[in-house]
Amino acid sequence: MSKILILGANGATAKIVTARLLVESDNDLTLYLRNTDRLSQYKDNPRVTLIDGDATDISKLSTSMAGIDIVYSNLGGTDLANYTKAIVTAMNIANVTRLIFYSALGSLYEVPGKFGEWNEQAIAAYLPGFRESAKFLTAHNEINTTQIRPAWLTDNNEISYETTGTDEPFKGTEISRQSVADFVVKLINNPALYPNESIGLNKPNTDGYKPVWM
Repeated sequence: MSKILILGANGATAKIVTARLLVESDNDLTLYLRNTDRLSQYKDNPRVTLIDGDATDISKLSTSMAGIDIVYSNLGGTDLANYTKAIVTAMNIANVTRLIFYSALGSLYEVPGKFGEWNEQAIAAYLPGFRESAKFLTAHNEINTTQIRPAWLTDNNEISYETTGTDEPFKGTEISRQSVADFVVKLINNPALYPNESIGLNKPNTDGYKPVWM
């Protein structure tokens, strides 16, 4: 049994991960989010601890990490770099060393061709935060971080994905949240996988100039 802290626990992928871990594992979960009323269905679950908190509150983060084995960050937004620095600081205070980090395609300038050009424009407001976070996490290798760079997300009820490494061009244009959650659950169940790596995730055979629904 492990103790898992999920940051940004109301995120769509995080909610899939939570549901699966409660069914498929005996792990205890700490769910950290701005408003725990959003996850009130877990308030009486003996394996779940709900914490209201801001992701830049280092004191609260570090307290929440006491006894935690793995931190899964499902945070995003234009303030992501500030969240990332607070998470690493809190993990060092709490002596927690394993982090699974939800990043984005393009954070390593790895998306080739016209799709890469389109992606740069489509998420221009967010890429600086993802890129700064990627550099910061790479520099702080005292934290064993697996960064996940998913393609554009769908709500399709399917698990179908392939991976690319940091030295490979990104492949595909889309992936289901179910697929990303499956990869996260695999990492939580086997935290020795992909140490200090950044992994691209996409659904096979979805190459194009942009996702088909855009």
